[in-house]
Amino acid sequence: MENLAIFSAYLKQVPFLTEADCQFFNRFLGEQVYQKGKLFLEPGRICHHIGFVCKGVFRVYYLADGKEVNTRFILENDFVVDYDSFSNQKPSKYYIEALEPAELIVFTLPTLISAYDHSHNWERFGRLIAERAYRETITRVESFLFMEAEERYLQLITEHPSYLERIPLYHLASYLGIERESLSRIRKKIAYSERL
Repeated sequence: MENLAIFSAYLKQVPFLTEADCQFFNRFLGEQVYQKGKLFLEPGRICHHIGFVCKGVFRVYYLADGKEVNTRFILENDFVVDYDSFSNQKPSKYYIEALEPAELIVFTLPTLISAYDHSHNWERFGRLIAERAYRETITRVESFLFMEAEERYLQLITEHPSYLERIPLYHLASYLGIERESLSRIRKKIAYSERL
């Protein structure tokens, strides 16, 4: 019940969702618990659920020449999903793994479609989730096109300072597109310049 309360509090912050909208949606919600290292999704499988993270951290990654490449981290008060796989019901290309013990409130595509039919407010909510996924993808692609590794790191610690406390450095290095040693050099350089 605690996790449902967390999700309800999140929904109440969405200005256009009414109490009736939330009451309709609540009966379709489920809960899932993940131990550290457990997969929410793997390549070849369809993403059948969106999960609202009440507790924990997830990473999204794929394999390139046998090497894991992190593309996203998901913490509390965000949605864990491969949106393309979920919305089009097609096999995913990604792994989504719990980096910490995690607790989710989950719902399915039929639930979302039913909510869309029930209220235009839910359609708007669905668009917001899709737009957020799109913006994150564009931001990440453009960071590799227009920024150096150090700039990407500075952006990361400005926008997501909690990543440094909760995500291992080797995962952050992969996310930034550099080797762990390069990330260590960047961190030392920045620490040195801050002492001057």
